[in-house]
Amino acid sequence: MIFHAEPIEFVRQPGLGAAVWRGRAADGEDLLRFAISVHRHEGRLAALWGSDERLRHGAYRLHCVFALDEGWLWLTLDLAASGDECPVYPDLSGIFPTANRMQRATRDLVGIASDGTDQRPWLRHGGWPADWYPLRHDAVHESGMGAGFPNAPSDYEFVKVGGEGAHEIPVGPIHAGIIEPGHFRFSVVGERVLRLEQRLGYQHKGVEKLFIGADIAHGAKLVGRVSGDSTCAYAWAYADAVEAACQVEAPPRALAVRALLLERERVANHLGDLGALGNDAAFAFGLTQFFRLKEDWVRRNATLFGHRFMMDCIVPGGVIVDPDAAALAAIVEQCSAIEGAVKELREIYDEHAGLQDRFATTGTIDSKLARELSLSGVAARATGILLDGRAHRQGYTPPPPYAELGVRPVTDERGDVAARVAVRFDEIAESLRLLRMLAVGMAAGETRVEIAPAAGGSGLGVIEGWRGEVLVGVQFDNDGRLARVHPHDPSWQAWPALEHAVMNDIVPDFPLINKSFNLSYSGVDL
Repeated sequence: MIFHAEPIEFVRQPGLGAAVWRGRAADGEDLLRFAISVHRHEGRLAALWGSDERLRHGAYRLHCVFALDEGWLWLTLDLAASGDECPVYPDLSGIFPTANRMQRATRDLVGIASDGTDQRPWLRHGGWPADWYPLRHDAVHESGMGAGFPNAPSDYEFVKVGGEGAHEIPVGPIHAGIIEPGHFRFSVVGERVLRLEQRLGYQHKGVEKLFIGADIAHGAKLVGRVSGDSTCAYAWAYADAVEAACQVEAPPRALAVRALLLERERVANHLGDLGALGNDAAFAFGLTQFFRLKEDWVRRNATLFGHRFMMDCIVPGGVIVDPDAAALAAIVEQCSAIEGAVKELREIYDEHAGLQDRFATTGTIDSKLARELSLSGVAARATGILLDGRAHRQGYTPPPPYAELGVRPVTDERGDVAARVAVRFDEIAESLRLLRMLAVGMAAGETRVEIAPAAGGSGLGVIEGWRGEVLVGVQFDNDGRLARVHPHDPSWQAWPALEHAVMNDIVPDFPLINKSFNLSYSGVDL
């Protein structure tokens, strides 16, 4: 037992994936006490979602995943069904502020609500009635799955900032470029940002509804498309969750191939971000050079794995790709070429006075705020927090094959754009080292085992994606089909951090600060 939580008992989830313990809260007070205790132990809220369990268990369920140094605690709370009313549970946002949006999205989709004061819709946007909840089992419409409701958008109650000289600048949701849609409401005096409030949800696509009733294979295809730049991370987290539920272990070679794919995904995204950050600071040379490197990288992905982003390569039970000796040698060769080019570009970035003037002290958050917002990934490590699900830490052993690789986590204490740039540079170097180790030491053997659905089973997968901690919760129905799948992107926690990072900077710095986080809209607009 890793955490004293009497009277809640936790049981270790089976499988080779991340260290996950499962428990059940007796009531809302149990949940609240437990959340407070986790916060006091400097833990994080990793995810929160709901499910309609009325057919099997006569209740709705709230699922909360808390993260501690030793692993993840998946706590469920049954909420009694009471007609068409929304069952209520204690508001967790006073303990973990990042819970606010997750709770609001859970109300929009499942119809269970916190007892907090902020009940504004998050995903609904007037696309369906306020008393219709698409993830309830009886949420049907005469046209089929709920399509055909009249669109009735309403004004969103943004927080107002008053005072002499204060005014608002609305940006989005439609932007001048090809980025995803999101609305940003700036409260400013002159160019100085006093407050930023976001409204997302414009990319809501009903993906969680699409999982319901699907088989394992179709679920794997869906989860890889939640946020396309993290397709390997999502696919691996889903595979871990399914394997835990079905009590199946992927072969060692499959795990090594998964790690190879995940590290290539990490390198590709960091290369693209470093180029875009140079461009946002008016250094177009950086954009062209890094995008040239990224293009070479993803073309090699297509050659070796059949897809530029390696989509659909990771599946429950293993992988469907198996690089031969020539492919592994080509990966080692490309790592050496990329490493030299990135070192040269880093010297240019570090010595460019204009870039450093824009990067340094811009968009700063500190480690205390990062902990309060339950940040993970680059955003957390750039504030000095040593948090990486691939690396050993006190009381925690990473899952294979990372347990044997000896990952060296990267941190930078400055917490600004410059720190997030430095972490990306260092993580590229570390991923290239890991890729060489994986390619040279690739285990022999099978790459996939057969997997049969576990009727009524459930599991949770956690993977350190390039952006941060990706979680996927999976539940099977009594017929062995998917009853509920919740994919959770680390952007849920990091979007609120962006609101803090821009405070007291100027409006023209926002694109640069935003890009330094590079968060997923699609990953939270489920």
